[in-house]
Amino acid sequence: MEKLDQILDMSIKELKDSMDKKEISSEDIAVAYKEQIEKTDKKIGSYLYLNENIVKEAREIDKKRLKGEDTGILGGIPVGIKDNMCTIDMPTTCASKMMDEYMSPFDATVVKRLKDEGALLLGKLNLDEFAMGGSTENSYFQKTKNPHDLTRVPGGSSGGSASSVAAHQAILSLGSDTGGSIRQPASFCGVVGIKPTYGTVSRNGLIAFASSLDQIGPMGRTVEDVAIGLDVISGYDSKDATSFKFEKPDYLSEMKKDIKGLKIGLPRAFFEEGINDEVKEAILKAAKNYEKMGAIVEEVEIENIKNALPAYYIISSAEASSNLARFDSVQYGYRTDEYSTLEELYKKSRSEGFGKEVKRRILLGTYALSSGYYDAYYKKALQIRRLIKDSYDKIFKTYDVILSPVAPTTAYKIGEKKSDPTEAYMGDIYTVPVNIAGLPALSMNCGFDSNSLPIGMQLIGKAFGEDKILRAAYSYEQEYKEKIIKKGRLI
Repeated sequence: MEKLDQILDMSIKELKDSMDKKEISSEDIAVAYKEQIEKTDKKIGSYLYLNENIVKEAREIDKKRLKGEDTGILGGIPVGIKDNMCTIDMPTTCASKMMDEYMSPFDATVVKRLKDEGALLLGKLNLDEFAMGGSTENSYFQKTKNPHDLTRVPGGSSGGSASSVAAHQAILSLGSDTGGSIRQPASFCGVVGIKPTYGTVSRNGLIAFASSLDQIGPMGRTVEDVAIGLDVISGYDSKDATSFKFEKPDYLSEMKKDIKGLKIGLPRAFFEEGINDEVKEAILKAAKNYEKMGAIVEEVEIENIKNALPAYYIISSAEASSNLARFDSVQYGYRTDEYSTLEELYKKSRSEGFGKEVKRRILLGTYALSSGYYDAYYKKALQIRRLIKDSYDKIFKTYDVILSPVAPTTAYKIGEKKSDPTEAYMGDIYTVPVNIAGLPALSMNCGFDSNSLPIGMQLIGKAFGEDKILRAAYSYEQEYKEKIIKKGRLI
């Protein structure tokens, strides 16, 4: 039992070293994580589906290792998958009644890459329905809780991905980020999450919310674990028309370089209004700490930033309206029991199959794309998108990284923002500009508030500049890990 407990606290590198030394096996790791999920998930609700064959699959990896065969970068390492990524051997539901029990005929590219490198897929993780939301309260199946405080949300839409890592139910998880859906839950749950540059990680097999904004990324308890995950899932994919061919850096060696002289921009607009005092203080303290470590920190201005949030919600809702039109209940998806015409089939199935938040965004998007409003809303939002991207490009001519808050507050109470969706949308104010500009950004813990809840800081880089934000994050983690990593198991 003691050995299993020790396994849950190990990093990916520590687990691999222990397996190489034959101190533990892949089966030991699988059993440890399976038991932790069984012990804790009734309270937390991270998982929608568990892989019952996990121990059997681990034994197969152990057999390969005994024969001296290559078991891959993640041989025997347990990973959780957000349930909007297709898996051939597990249901893919998007946490929606519309897709209840849907079985994909293929694996998403990221899932295939994990399997090719020997990862053990623990199961599918809860999310806001079709990734629309910031609290994981919009799931059709269950609400996920924050392991730091079970009365609070874990963030969203990748709430299950973040809570599973924070509660030691997975060492690594995959989330998707359309407007902050990796970074905000990482912030609320005190873990590390990275949203890569748009086009760095294949979206093939990711069920789309907003195709020009969605991006898959890894979440873990340490920067190094996240860098390992990113290395496995990133790279060109011919099956994804938005995938880029680029020269991938060696993330693990790049992140260990010194940050002396690194130029960090601090956007003054992010600290003016609407931000919680404790969050503001923690981010400004992190800026001071970077200066102590040898970085150069200066205030910067991101032009047109106040227009980012309305532009994001118009663009993302318009794309959601288009993408979700395919769920007609004829080819696949939930179908109502009673209907007499084809039009009635569409109306009743979509009304019953989609949740309130999904319907809200479909309606908003359809309105923005409709005749007479397209130029006034959608076209204007695309123009703002270009201006915001230009603003970031201008800053990155001088600065290496931008430091900012992830969210205006720490994790809020379950149900606190359900009555006013616009208040919940305001929580994305610091994250959506990154998606609009297609840039990489990382969230990591930089302290705790007076309720002992994690406070996340965001490190933003230029396009394909993941190596620099990983370096800034890793250096900070190594210098201040005693203050930013909670000791012991949360649950």
